[in-house]
Amino acid sequence: MPLLPELIAVAVLQFLVIIAPGADFVVICRNSLVYSRRTGIYSALGLTLGILVHASYSLIGIGFIISRSIVLFALIKYLGAAYLIYLGYKSLIAKPQRQLDRQSRRSQTSQDLSKLAAVRMGFVNNILNPKVTLFFLSLFTQVINPLTPIPVQIWYGLQMGIMTFTWYTSVALVMSHPILKEKLLSVTHYLEKAMGAVLIALGIRVALSGVEK
Repeated sequence: MPLLPELIAVAVLQFLVIIAPGADFVVICRNSLVYSRRTGIYSALGLTLGILVHASYSLIGIGFIISRSIVLFALIKYLGAAYLIYLGYKSLIAKPQRQLDRQSRRSQTSQDLSKLAAVRMGFVNNILNPKVTLFFLSLFTQVINPLTPIPVQIWYGLQMGIMTFTWYTSVALVMSHPILKEKLLSVTHYLEKAMGAVLIALGIRVALSGVEK
Protein backbone atom coordinates (compact mmCIF):
# COMPACT_ATOMS: atom_id res chain seq x y z
CA MET A 1 0.00 0.00 0.00
CA PRO A 2 1.28 3.53 -0.80
CA LEU A 3 2.40 5.20 2.41
CA LEU A 4 3.61 8.57 1.14
CA PRO A 5 0.21 10.35 1.23
CA GLU A 6 -0.40 9.05 4.75
CA LEU A 7 3.11 10.01 5.87
CA ILE A 8 2.58 13.57 4.64
CA ALA A 9 -0.94 13.83 6.10
CA VAL A 10 0.18 12.60 9.52
CA ALA A 11 3.23 14.89 9.60
CA VAL A 12 1.21 17.98 8.62
CA LEU A 13 -1.55 17.19 11.10
CA GLN A 14 0.93 16.61 13.92
CA PHE A 15 2.77 19.84 13.16
CA LEU A 16 -0.42 21.91 13.16
CA VAL A 17 -1.55 20.41 16.46
CA ILE A 18 1.84 20.96 18.10
CA ILE A 19 2.20 24.63 17.16
CA ALA A 20 -1.40 25.52 18.08
CA PRO A 21 -1.31 27.64 21.28
CA GLY A 22 -2.63 25.83 24.32
CA ALA A 23 -1.79 24.80 27.86
CA ASP A 24 1.55 23.24 26.85
CA PHE A 25 2.61 26.44 25.11
CA VAL A 26 1.69 28.60 28.11
CA VAL A 27 3.56 26.32 30.53
CA ILE A 28 6.74 26.38 28.44
CA CYS A 29 6.59 30.16 28.06
CA ARG A 30 6.00 30.62 31.77
CA ASN A 31 8.78 28.28 32.88
CA SER A 32 11.30 29.71 30.40
CA LEU A 33 10.56 33.33 31.22
CA VAL A 34 10.02 33.12 34.97
CA TYR A 35 12.63 30.46 35.75
CA SER A 36 15.32 29.67 33.18
CA ARG A 37 16.20 28.23 29.79
CA ARG A 38 17.12 24.95 31.45
CA THR A 39 13.73 24.71 33.13
CA GLY A 40 11.97 25.45 29.84
CA ILE A 41 13.91 22.76 27.99
CA TYR A 42 13.37 20.13 30.68
CA SER A 43 9.67 21.03 30.72
CA ALA A 44 9.69 20.42 26.96
CA LEU A 45 11.26 17.03 27.63
CA GLY A 46 8.41 16.27 30.04
CA LEU A 47 5.86 17.17 27.36
CA THR A 48 7.65 14.86 24.94
CA LEU A 49 7.55 11.96 27.39
CA GLY A 50 3.81 12.57 27.78
CA ILE A 51 3.38 12.46 24.00
CA LEU A 52 5.23 9.13 23.85
CA VAL A 53 2.91 7.69 26.51
CA HIS A 54 -0.14 8.83 24.53
CA ALA A 55 1.32 7.26 21.39
CA SER A 56 2.10 4.00 23.21
CA TYR A 57 -1.37 3.39 24.63
CA SER A 58 -2.94 4.40 21.30
CA LEU A 59 -0.84 1.78 19.52
CA ILE A 60 -2.05 -0.99 21.80
CA GLY A 61 -5.69 0.15 21.76
CA ILE A 62 -6.03 1.54 25.27
CA GLY A 63 -6.73 5.00 23.85
CA PHE A 64 -9.93 3.67 22.30
CA ILE A 65 -11.01 2.19 25.63
CA ILE A 66 -10.34 5.48 27.43
CA SER A 67 -12.28 7.45 24.84
CA ARG A 68 -15.28 5.15 25.16
CA SER A 69 -15.31 5.12 28.97
CA ILE A 70 -17.12 8.17 30.28
CA VAL A 71 -15.74 7.58 33.78
CA LEU A 72 -12.09 7.25 32.70
CA PHE A 73 -12.24 10.13 30.26
CA ALA A 74 -13.99 12.36 32.81
CA LEU A 75 -11.35 11.46 35.41
CA ILE A 76 -8.54 12.48 33.04
CA LYS A 77 -10.43 15.62 32.11
CA TYR A 78 -11.02 16.81 35.68
CA LEU A 79 -7.52 15.92 36.86
CA GLY A 80 -6.10 17.85 33.91
CA ALA A 81 -8.35 20.82 34.62
CA ALA A 82 -7.42 20.80 38.30
CA TYR A 83 -3.71 20.71 37.46
CA LEU A 84 -3.99 23.68 35.09
CA ILE A 85 -5.91 25.65 37.71
CA TYR A 86 -3.28 24.73 40.31
CA LEU A 87 -0.44 25.96 38.07
CA GLY A 88 -2.38 29.13 37.36
CA TYR A 89 -3.00 29.73 41.05
CA LYS A 90 0.70 29.27 41.82
CA SER A 91 1.50 31.89 39.18
CA LEU A 92 -1.04 34.33 40.55
CA ILE A 93 0.30 34.18 44.10
CA ALA A 94 3.98 34.18 43.09
CA LYS A 95 6.04 36.99 44.57
CA PRO A 96 8.02 39.32 42.29
CA GLN A 97 11.64 38.33 41.64
CA ARG A 98 14.06 41.18 41.07
CA GLN A 99 17.10 40.79 38.85
CA LEU A 100 18.99 44.00 39.37
CA ASP A 101 22.51 42.68 39.79
CA ARG A 102 24.68 39.59 39.59
CA GLN A 103 23.98 38.63 43.18
CA SER A 104 20.22 38.67 42.65
CA ARG A 105 20.68 36.63 39.45
CA ARG A 106 22.47 33.96 41.51
CA SER A 107 19.58 34.10 43.98
CA GLN A 108 17.06 33.52 41.21
CA THR A 109 19.10 30.59 39.89
CA SER A 110 19.06 29.02 43.32
CA GLN A 111 15.23 29.35 43.31
CA ASP A 112 14.98 27.66 39.90
CA LEU A 113 13.02 24.45 39.50
CA SER A 114 15.00 21.23 39.66
CA LYS A 115 15.38 19.20 36.47
CA LEU A 116 13.01 16.54 37.82
CA ALA A 117 10.40 19.11 38.84
CA ALA A 118 10.50 20.71 35.39
CA VAL A 119 10.18 17.34 33.61
CA ARG A 120 7.36 16.32 35.95
CA MET A 121 5.46 19.56 35.33
CA GLY A 122 5.63 19.15 31.56
CA PHE A 123 4.76 15.46 31.72
CA VAL A 124 1.76 15.83 34.04
CA ASN A 125 0.44 18.80 32.08
CA ASN A 126 0.52 16.80 28.83
CA ILE A 127 -0.54 13.38 30.06
CA LEU A 128 -3.67 14.81 31.74
CA ASN A 129 -4.70 16.79 28.67
CA PRO A 130 -7.88 15.13 27.33
CA LYS A 131 -7.50 16.93 24.00
CA VAL A 132 -4.22 15.11 23.39
CA THR A 133 -5.95 11.80 24.20
CA LEU A 134 -8.65 12.52 21.64
CA PHE A 135 -6.11 13.67 19.06
CA PHE A 136 -4.21 10.40 19.25
CA LEU A 137 -7.44 8.43 19.11
CA SER A 138 -8.47 10.29 15.95
CA LEU A 139 -5.00 9.93 14.48
CA PHE A 140 -4.77 6.17 14.97
CA THR A 141 -8.40 5.35 14.06
CA GLN A 142 -9.31 7.83 11.32
CA VAL A 143 -6.09 9.01 9.68
CA ILE A 144 -3.75 6.03 9.91
CA ASN A 145 -4.81 3.05 7.84
CA PRO A 146 -5.25 -0.13 9.94
CA LEU A 147 -3.07 -1.93 7.37
CA THR A 148 -0.16 0.47 7.96
CA PRO A 149 2.81 -1.63 9.23
CA ILE A 150 3.34 -1.46 12.98
CA PRO A 151 6.92 -0.13 12.62
CA VAL A 152 5.53 2.79 10.61
CA GLN A 153 2.87 3.45 13.25
CA ILE A 154 5.58 3.41 15.90
CA TRP A 155 7.51 5.92 13.82
CA TYR A 156 4.46 8.21 13.78
CA GLY A 157 4.51 8.28 17.56
CA LEU A 158 8.27 8.89 17.68
CA GLN A 159 7.91 11.54 14.99
CA MET A 160 5.42 13.50 17.07
CA GLY A 161 7.71 13.19 20.08
CA ILE A 162 10.62 14.57 18.08
CA MET A 163 8.51 17.40 16.66
CA THR A 164 7.13 18.24 20.10
CA PHE A 165 10.58 18.43 21.68
CA THR A 166 12.00 20.45 18.79
CA TRP A 167 9.15 22.98 18.76
CA TYR A 168 8.92 23.56 22.49
CA THR A 169 12.69 23.64 22.92
CA SER A 170 12.69 26.39 20.30
CA VAL A 171 9.99 28.23 22.25
CA ALA A 172 12.04 27.85 25.43
CA LEU A 173 15.17 29.19 23.71
CA VAL A 174 13.30 32.25 22.46
CA MET A 175 11.46 33.01 25.70
CA SER A 176 14.61 32.60 27.79
CA HIS A 177 16.87 34.64 25.52
CA PRO A 178 18.81 37.17 27.65
CA ILE A 179 17.86 40.13 25.45
CA LEU A 180 14.15 39.31 25.60
CA LYS A 181 14.25 38.62 29.33
CA GLU A 182 16.09 41.88 29.92
CA LYS A 183 13.48 43.84 27.97
CA LEU A 184 10.67 42.13 29.88
CA LEU A 185 12.43 42.44 33.23
CA SER A 186 10.12 45.08 34.65
CA VAL A 187 6.94 43.29 33.60
CA THR A 188 7.92 39.64 34.09
CA HIS A 189 5.89 39.38 37.29
CA TYR A 190 2.79 40.74 35.55
CA LEU A 191 3.32 38.40 32.62
CA GLU A 192 3.52 35.49 35.06
CA LYS A 193 0.20 36.55 36.57
CA ALA A 194 -1.32 36.93 33.11
CA MET A 195 -0.15 33.44 32.13
CA GLY A 196 -1.53 32.16 35.43
CA ALA A 197 -4.92 33.63 34.56
CA VAL A 198 -4.74 31.99 31.13
CA LEU A 199 -3.92 28.61 32.71
CA ILE A 200 -6.88 28.95 35.08
CA ALA A 201 -9.16 29.89 32.18
CA LEU A 202 -7.92 26.87 30.21
CA GLY A 203 -8.50 24.64 33.23
CA ILE A 204 -12.06 25.90 33.65
CA ARG A 205 -12.68 25.45 29.94
CA VAL A 206 -11.46 21.85 30.08
CA ALA A 207 -13.59 21.15 33.16
CA LEU A 208 -16.72 22.54 31.54
CA SER A 209 -16.21 20.86 28.18
CA GLY A 210 -18.41 17.91 27.31
CA VAL A 211 -17.20 14.33 27.32
CA GLU A 212 -19.09 13.29 24.21
CA LYS A 213 -16.81 11.84 21.56
